[in-house]
Amino acid sequence: MITTALGMRDDKAVYAAGAVVWRLVEGKLRVLLIHRTKYRDVTLPKGKVDPGEMLAQTAVREVHEETGIRVFLGVPVGVSRYFMRPKRQKVVHYWAAEATDEAIRSSTFVPNSEIAALEWVSLKKARKCLSYPVDLEILDEFERLVDDGVLRTFPIIVLRHAKAIGRSDWEMSDASRPLTERGKKQAAAIVAPLRAFGVRKIITSDAVRCVETITPLAKALDRKPVETERISQDAWEEGRSDARAVIGKRVRSGKPALLCSHGPVLPDLLTELALATGTMHGSYLGSASALEVAAFSVAHLSATNPGSGIISIETHVPKL
Repeated sequence: MITTALGMRDDKAVYAAGAVVWRLVEGKLRVLLIHRTKYRDVTLPKGKVDPGEMLAQTAVREVHEETGIRVFLGVPVGVSRYFMRPKRQKVVHYWAAEATDEAIRSSTFVPNSEIAALEWVSLKKARKCLSYPVDLEILDEFERLVDDGVLRTFPIIVLRHAKAIGRSDWEMSDASRPLTERGKKQAAAIVAPLRAFGVRKIITSDAVRCVETITPLAKALDRKPVETERISQDAWEEGRSDARAVIGKRVRSGKPALLCSHGPVLPDLLTELALATGTMHGSYLGSASALEVAAFSVAHLSATNPGSGIISIETHVPKL
């Protein structure tokens, strides 16, 4: 299993993100290479993080800007590190990302001053064409997913609500505590990173702080969230929570989903996800559930056999 934490960064490094974009053509796997005009090289689509962006958001944006193709992120496939002049490290995070037929048809790409051409090639040809060893290392990790038969996946995302007014500053019920101004900014900031994983179904604790956290995302997706006390803190404290039922339904559905809950409830959600997918318990569960406010963990499951275990889990932390 791949476990990744994407939060703390080295201020001296330059961060970027991209993807190994893939598709099946008559049952044969093809990956997308870009021929860059300025550098006269062949590489994978990627680009630098814009101010305020989270890495997943950057990866999706850069793929679209360079290729015209809109993708959702799948399993992370590694990080490349190399030094730029003057001795400044560049760190590039990559994900696998399937390009659907519809997304390819909708692409408006034309050769330009940055990208001379796009090319769909086999893995064998990609190895011959790529200009840089660091790209080959990313392709190695991607090919391991192919060999394991877990390339097509879907995510279940566990999100801790954004910053709320403290209990000591709130005279009404705990469940009615709203977000602070900082919390509202966090809720807005995580919309694009969550959309990068193709979230469609939103399930949330019925506590106000959770509902307010997912409201910007729900509006952006034009989706009505499902509010439930089964993953609320009140129910958890009273022994009435039912993480197993909520997680089980999401695993069986095989569709991208987001669950927004509370710090004390998150370990139960991740534990039930491991049980539902036949994944061995380990320290990764504690790390993935020990989330800061507005942070989220993405568990990737096989689309064809979700009971075969969590393939990868990654944690994202907003800067706000």
